Amino acid sequence: MKRVILTSSAGVGLALADRADMVVPFIYRFVSGPLPTPHHLIDYLGARWPSHEMHWSDCVRVDQSPLLRRQDRAGGLLWVCQTYGVDFIELWFDPEPNSQLQLIWILDYLRSEPSLTGSLRLRRVDFNLREADPSELRHRDVRQVDIVESDLGIASMVWEAYRAPTPELCAGLLGRPLGKLSFLKPAMEDLLAELPSPATGLGATETRLLERIASGHNRTDELFRPGALGTCMFDQWELGALLEGLAFGPAPAVAGLDSKLATLDPDNARGRNAAFRRSRLSLTEFGEAVLAGREDFRRHNPIKR
Repeated sequence: MKRVILTSSAGVGLALADRADMVVPFIYRFVSGPLPTPHHLIDYLGARWPSHEMHWSDCVRVDQSPLLRRQDRAGGLLWVCQTYGVDFIELWFDPEPNSQLQLIWILDYLRSEPSLTGSLRLRRVDFNLREADPSELRHRDVRQVDIVESDLGIASMVWEAYRAPTPELCAGLLGRPLGKLSFLKPAMEDLLAELPSPATGLGATETRLLERIASGHNRTDELFRPGALGTCMFDQWELGALLEGLAFGPAPAVAGLDSKLATLDPDNARGRNAAFRRSRLSLTEFGEAVLAGREDFRRHNPIKR
């Protein structure tokens, strides 16, 4: 039987685990910055056109995907699954918030092709997929459940709520049953915790950054190391953007961040990485007051929308 695995960037190791004929990792980051437009996302999964900047097949290695012939890489994802007679489409998304957002996005998309619903299988990945060794994944028993129309409807509802301009719809989901998509609720709680606190004006990860700096961790490599903040919400570059927001506003909470970061091109990864490494961080007097709950960071610094 032919099997395709859809996963997040955390699941790239599945391509080496020999569990499917093709593994498709999605690289979109939905937890920060503006969301891609629906049209852009549809183009990403559809047939490739010369104007497309990214395509789902860009992340699929042909030498590790016997199902996909090189000449068919320009085809749409669903077209490939149907043309090659794929029997099962497995969804491997761990509890990480960005992975859960990718899961509801792809389920919402798959809802447009009812003929594929019977082939969908959701794997209950209750562990950190990024840290799993491919040789372990090859034999690991990961429970699977069938996906039905009601599950697709829940995914579409949550995706619509997340795309809304204000968080009320997302907050309203916390009291609703989400069926087989049980990792969604804690992910949504973590996402809502990133909104500015009424007491300090900081999100959860911003607060953790200040706490770590206050405890003497003054180098960015200590702050950006995976797991250092006790959260898996943001990647290194997203954490860097949060740190810049704390350091370069009208009322900085953090001192010592290299000032060149304010003018370096966002795509200059090498230069920005060097600037972060040069930095030696500390809290300003205002930052200490914010962390203690005596000041509201957002009252003095604008929110970027």
